[in-house]
Amino acid sequence: MPRNPRLYLPNQPQHVVVRGHNRDPIMARREDFQFMYSCLKEAAQKHAFSVHAWVLMQNHIHLLGTPSSARSLPLCMQSVGRRYAQYFNSCYHRRGALWEGRYKSMLVDSDNYLLTCYRYIELNPVRAGMVRKPVDYPYSSYAHNALGNTDALVTPHKLYSRFVEDGLAAYIELLEERLSTKQLVAIRRATVSGLGVGKADFLLRIAMLRQGSQG
Repeated sequence: MPRNPRLYLPNQPQHVVVRGHNRDPIMARREDFQFMYSCLKEAAQKHAFSVHAWVLMQNHIHLLGTPSSARSLPLCMQSVGRRYAQYFNSCYHRRGALWEGRYKSMLVDSDNYLLTCYRYIELNPVRAGMVRKPVDYPYSSYAHNALGNTDALVTPHKLYSRFVEDGLAAYIELLEERLSTKQLVAIRRATVSGLGVGKADFLLRIAMLRQGSQG
């Protein structure tokens, strides 16, 4: 069965998920998380993929970012995948596939779901029961987006910048709200399908784009 083509729209953010093979751990030590961060930062800068939010979990990664071209995201993830797999296999004396196939991605309706995806990503450690508050987890963009700490990987999206123009307290308050079941289901389904998350007109546009790409 042929693979569905990757979808790209100019200036449209994408939510990206990468998992370890069989959901096995891909990061265990602090050095692993640090090296993965370095791989992401260098690849994103080289291939012009602007990352707005991120979290590194033990067996998977979430990114929210805007590619500058149709090749930005594929080249970025290819670079990260190869470089980190070589590092991991060498460190842990293993062979074979590290990743669970291709990364998954979906287009995000900026006007209606951008900040929801910010929350989904940075609250991931809380939902996983690893920490009580996102501030307690060191491997995410929360420290930048909520606290203003420097993060060379992050490029703020213009809608986020507009939201916090009167101060970061608004963002901290936003992340104190739990995502609804409807929001969680919508994001998870869209990630699996590889389409998009947003309102009906946005999803229709994505469906037409996919139909056109298939011929």
